[in-house]
Amino acid sequence: MGVYQLVISFLLIFNIILSLAIIFLERKNATSTWAWIMVLTFIPIFGFILYLIFGRKLSNKTIFTWDTKSKLGVKTAVQHQLREIESKQFQVNDERMHAYEDLFYLHLRNNDAIFSQDNDVKVFTDGNRKFNALIEDIEKAKDHIHLVYYIVRSDHLGQRLADVLMRKAQEGVEVRFLYDDMGSRKLSRKLIRKMRQAGAEVEGFFPPLIPKVNLKINHRNHRKLAIIDGEIGYIGGFNIGDEYLGVDKRFGYWRDTHLRVVGSAVNHMQTRFILDWNQASRNDIDYHKRYYATKPAGKIGMQIVSSGPDSEWEQIKHGYMKMIMSAKKYIFIQTPYFIPDESLLDALKIACLSGVDVRIMIPNKPDHPFVYWATYSYIGELLKAGATVYIYQKGFLHAKMIIVDGAIASVGTANIDVRSFRLNFEVNAFIYNETLAEMLVDEFEKDMENVTQLTYALYQKRPLWIRFKESVSRLISPIL
Repeated sequence: MGVYQLVISFLLIFNIILSLAIIFLERKNATSTWAWIMVLTFIPIFGFILYLIFGRKLSNKTIFTWDTKSKLGVKTAVQHQLREIESKQFQVNDERMHAYEDLFYLHLRNNDAIFSQDNDVKVFTDGNRKFNALIEDIEKAKDHIHLVYYIVRSDHLGQRLADVLMRKAQEGVEVRFLYDDMGSRKLSRKLIRKMRQAGAEVEGFFPPLIPKVNLKINHRNHRKLAIIDGEIGYIGGFNIGDEYLGVDKRFGYWRDTHLRVVGSAVNHMQTRFILDWNQASRNDIDYHKRYYATKPAGKIGMQIVSSGPDSEWEQIKHGYMKMIMSAKKYIFIQTPYFIPDESLLDALKIACLSGVDVRIMIPNKPDHPFVYWATYSYIGELLKAGATVYIYQKGFLHAKMIIVDGAIASVGTANIDVRSFRLNFEVNAFIYNETLAEMLVDEFEKDMENVTQLTYALYQKRPLWIRFKESVSRLISPIL
């Protein structure tokens, strides 16, 4: 047997062993298992390298120090609310929200997501307004500033924010800035050093042990949170970079959704930040009441729900599905990527076939080609089931929003895709308030002035080359 035959035999045996390991040891879901076996079959050796980087399961035992929740009184509060719901004694500001007790029970039980009802919320759909408001709140900070963002650039906006943070740190305000090492890989190390020298604490989430070699890059902290003095919280889809201000020629206007929250829900954003920070930094944040200085500000009900590869359950996806299954009139969805798993896709199809008005808005500008074409593949199935699909034309649509029956909504960082549900660390606000839900409906309807409708007839006319790209992208969509 020649050298060539030996190499081929070795690769074949190696791939068989690795495939068996994926099947019997990793215990992934069947869809992603087949996707990885296909990768290993068609691109041996390099496929193995891809698997080491993108395919390995993350252990949930070494990520977060969950006893922090006990110190913060989270577990006690959760058990109290669960007992109240189970005994039918749970009080809500709006009696109509009793219809959704099963939804906030789901988040309480599986995510320790305390239900608060004293919040006031402001909605931002424009990056300039969001960051002007955030920087104004940071300027007024007296005690501490906590930020976590997936993407942080060293451009004009990044420098503007860094300057404010450095100034506040020099004034004696505690500044902690957490960025995702993968998403912020272009963040200037010089800027990080300057911020640290000014007194700010800056840390990367899952940094590589060896420079440029990071086997955890597939598990990204996609969260975007800002907490100022324990009183004000920001949550939503905007990252930190000039493109989010709509000045990037490639994307044009950037349409996103972000919330400014005042009230007890900020406590739960703070807890999420503390858990993330204590994982990434050697300088743990100890419990102190000054980090939890919220005051009642309104009557909006809200839960802050997080999910990630460390979780036993796909909490945010389950919340989406529960919302979809509760719909009687309509479901409005905005998402930049639409790669649902079979369970969520079936839930939306059933809603369509049951007469629910399902409207989905996606962007016209792809920022990830394979994801873009996979999105069109799944959208085609919903068009056939009767969904209405809009293509946003004004710029890039990055909002992650679901509204059901003008009563409940979800806004946050999680896209409707497998990556957000299983691989990324995400955080969403689930909202129980008709006034705010209707406000989000108004924003959706304003966006309809800048869309074209994709009908099933038009979808059927797409060229053969597009159908091929959709098919290939859909095959690998479970590992995108």
